[in-house]
Amino acid sequence: MKALILAGGKGSRLRPLTYSMAKQLVPVANKPVIEYGIEAIAAAGVKDFGIIVADTAKAIEEVVGDGSRWGVKVTYIAQPEPLGLAHAVATAKPFLGGDEFIMYLGDNMIKSPLDGLIREFQDPATASTILLTAVPNPSDFGVAELKEGHVVRLEEKPKAPRSNLALVGVYLFRGLIHDHIARLKPSARGEYEITDAIQSLIDAGLNVRSHIVEGWWKDTGTVEAMLEANRLILEDLPRAICGEVDDRSRVEGRVSLGKGSRVLNSVVRGPAIIGEGCVIEDSFVGPFTAIDSGTVLQGTEIEYSIVLGDCRLIRPGARIEASLIGRGATVGHAAGVPKTMQLVLGDSSQLTLP
Repeated sequence: MKALILAGGKGSRLRPLTYSMAKQLVPVANKPVIEYGIEAIAAAGVKDFGIIVADTAKAIEEVVGDGSRWGVKVTYIAQPEPLGLAHAVATAKPFLGGDEFIMYLGDNMIKSPLDGLIREFQDPATASTILLTAVPNPSDFGVAELKEGHVVRLEEKPKAPRSNLALVGVYLFRGLIHDHIARLKPSARGEYEITDAIQSLIDAGLNVRSHIVEGWWKDTGTVEAMLEANRLILEDLPRAICGEVDDRSRVEGRVSLGKGSRVLNSVVRGPAIIGEGCVIEDSFVGPFTAIDSGTVLQGTEIEYSIVLGDCRLIRPGARIEASLIGRGATVGHAAGVPKTMQLVLGDSSQLTLP
C-alpha cells in the first residue's frame, strides 16, 4: 500500500498566517500539522509516500524532507491547478500506478490509529473505505448516507444533508478508482470531486465501506479548530523539564520545557509546551498554550493560545487568550499618556482590544 497526502491547499481561512507559510506547516503543540498524519500512516506500516504540493512546495519539502525521519520514502508531486481531490489523485497516478493507497488530507488531525482501518481494507471485495464522523454542521463537508452499514450515497457540501456523517479526509482506494475518476466531469464549483468518484464506485455495484472515527478529528482550517486541536494534543502531553526554572517560579502539572529555555519569576501551568531557547520572565503561561522556540515573554499573561517561533510578547497590558500569533511577531504595550495604539497588521488580520 502507498500513501497520498494532499498538501496543496492555500489555507484562506487561516490568513494572514498562510500568506507566509503553508497551512499544513502551522504548528499544533509545536509540531507542523502534516507531521501528525505522516506519523500515523507510517505507524500503520506504510512506507511509500506521495505528497501533493503546489505554491508552498519548497517550504513543505524543507520541513518533511525525504521522509527518513519516519523510516519512509517521500515523493513530491506537483498539482498545477487546484481542481479538486479527484484531480489530485489523477495527478498522482504515475506515482500510484495500480497499487492500493490511503489518501489523507494534510491539514487533518485524527486521534485514531490507522492500522485497523488498513487491515480491514485487505478484504479484496472492498473497493474503497471512507472514514466518517458525526458533525453538527454537515453542510460544510462531504456527507455519507448509510443503509445497513453500507455507504449508499455521497454528497459534497449538500444544502439538505441526508445524515450528519461527514467524510473526514481519510480514504482507502484500490487502483480501479482511476478508471472512475477518468470519467468524471467538473462539479458546479468547477472541481473534480472525490465524492463523485466514490459514488461512481457505489453506482457500479462495488462495495464501499465506512469506518467511524474512534477518537477525535479536527479539520485545522480555522483558528478555532487549530486551538481546539492544540488543546486535545496537549491533554496527553507528558511532563518533561529540560530547561531552567529559577527558585522564584512554579511549573505546575504537565509541562514540556525545551532545552535552553528559562523560566524566571513566572508561573507555567500545564498542560503547556514551551520550545527550545525561550525566555519566560515575570509572566504567567496558562493551560493549553504552545510556545514555539526562540520566543520571549516578559510581563505577559497568556493561555489557550499558539505562539509560533521567535516572537516577542513584552508587557502587552492585558491577558492574551484564544490567540494564534505568527512567526516573529511582536506584541507590546506603550506606556505613558496620551494612550495611543501603533498597529502593523497584514491582510485578513483580526484584532480584539480589551
